[in-house]
Amino acid sequence: MGRIDRFSPKQLRVLTWWLEEGYSGILCDGAIRSGKTFCLTLSFVLWAMASFAGEDFAICARTIRGLRRNLLFPLLPYLRELGMEVREQPSQNLVTIRQGNRQNQFLLFGGKDEGSAALIQGATLAGVLLDEVVLMPRSFVEQALARCSVEGAKFWFSCNPDHPGHWFYREWVQKAEEKGILYLHFTMEDNPGLSDQVRRRYEGLYSGGFYRRYVLGEWCAPQGLVYPMFDPVRHLREPDGEYRRYLISCDYGTVNPCSMGLWGERDGVWHRLAEQYLDSRRDGLTRTDEELYAALEELAGDRAIEQVVVDPSAASFLACIRRHGRLRVLPADNRVKEGIQLVSEALLAGRMLFSPQCADTIREFSLYRWDEGARQDKPVKEFDHAMDDIRYFAMAAMQEGESGFFAVSVERG
Repeated sequence: MGRIDRFSPKQLRVLTWWLEEGYSGILCDGAIRSGKTFCLTLSFVLWAMASFAGEDFAICARTIRGLRRNLLFPLLPYLRELGMEVREQPSQNLVTIRQGNRQNQFLLFGGKDEGSAALIQGATLAGVLLDEVVLMPRSFVEQALARCSVEGAKFWFSCNPDHPGHWFYREWVQKAEEKGILYLHFTMEDNPGLSDQVRRRYEGLYSGGFYRRYVLGEWCAPQGLVYPMFDPVRHLREPDGEYRRYLISCDYGTVNPCSMGLWGERDGVWHRLAEQYLDSRRDGLTRTDEELYAALEELAGDRAIEQVVVDPSAASFLACIRRHGRLRVLPADNRVKEGIQLVSEALLAGRMLFSPQCADTIREFSLYRWDEGARQDKPVKEFDHAMDDIRYFAMAAMQEGESGFFAVSVERG
């Protein structure tokens, strides 16, 4: 993150709102790269150091790794420039900050699943910052807020928009005024450090519902095709030559179709070279795990497969693959929304290609749609078997910092 030379009026409001009377917290939402995250985190620390001494505060994100990368890494140098003494204790997920004769502790928490609520239970806090709060389970968020029992404690929230049926939108965004929360909505224009060229690049990175959320900053329900950016002219390519590394993804099924994809990577682009799409209803055959494994071996051929990622609910098939001992297999990351976003970004960036022989994948791309009646982001559970195995692949190979495979970097605001 480069040096900040000036702040926009909205960013200045974030930095100073706690000097005003009558608010119990602040909520910043809106577009990516709008400058809300850094200003909110900086303001949180300035408020804590100006208002308290000897207290504990919590800084929360979905994961500790993301918290350190997105919040602490850009923030701590600025605090030191402001004359604060900062001591990190990574093994304890703790940052201690001293300014003059005041010292406070900032506890770091990851709220990635329902079990995370137990991590923060028992803490006594003077304030909590929840970054990307819509990605955290409600139980964790409510437990964090309940720990703020010190007199004068305040709540700090930031997020990019999500589905309008999301509990946080209904309980906090829509009820901000009655809860005494200052609500500030950000667009990219609120970030003076973002050039027109960079803004245009981000505007071209998304489409459909993701464009409305991450560029326009709208809370909206996705509609129509899940992957409207898939273009046969752009994304279909015959495999040619050797690839640097190989991976296989699998959506398991015996009654439902079993979809497997062979991927090869070269020059930062992943190519779906071939697939096995075994549909018992279409073929009139019900296959055992051993028969599915034989199809997997056929797909792998004599290539050095680095990893096979399989539907995490397919315990028997995972065990079958391990029993044979040839292929390294791991259960897939089955987060739907995050996987769809990674696939969308890879398609838009041209980092994911498909052999024209992958007929079932091509067919499903044209049929895979959002469930417009759902109260959360949810595709229709139909024509989704190749789509699921592609999503598993993306979460294994294209998730920033999570594996040894190629990573698509997604900047945040």
